[in-house]
Amino acid sequence: MGLAQANVRTIMDPTKDVPYYARIAHEEIYHDSEWAAVAFYRDPDCLLQTGFNLLDFFDVPAAFNCPCYVAGFLIWKNGPPPIDLAPVQMKLQPAPGQTVPVWFVRWSELESAIADDILTIEELAGLPSLLRGEADFFTETLHPLGGEAQQTMISLVASGLLENGHKFSFQATATKENNRLNHVKIQFE
Repeated sequence: MGLAQANVRTIMDPTKDVPYYARIAHEEIYHDSEWAAVAFYRDPDCLLQTGFNLLDFFDVPAAFNCPCYVAGFLIWKNGPPPIDLAPVQMKLQPAPGQTVPVWFVRWSELESAIADDILTIEELAGLPSLLRGEADFFTETLHPLGGEAQQTMISLVASGLLENGHKFSFQATATKENNRLNHVKIQFE
């Protein structure tokens, strides 16, 4: 009789599983030809005066000091660290009673802002085209590098309202194999 093996599912712990503020990083900027979108996992106001470069993505342990807006679960091949170093899948959605901040800026402005390879929250907030939104629907599925596929895959879907009352929707899929964005769609109504 053979041995059965199953994946291990754990609930995301915002005090140790999300050591970043927003879905933006070097080589990972979600944009179409006109707009760029940044989804925040943690309170953007908490970043003010830190000078943190959002493109660096990870900020351990400082990110854990900011309120977290997402909840979810992780799936491990054998179990969480120290057994496995990374999960094979991570699924995020708004934490109960929360919305997820999503900011939009013109791609041309963001491209200029990151020319020096640095983007602070102050820089992002100061871009003239900034549209702030709150996603009441948000889902992110991530298959980190090192899983069975040996490539990172991410899928983001968000929709909600902008501060001006207009609706937005944002969809992105990407693979990290060649730092390729497969699809980004940003719409305003």
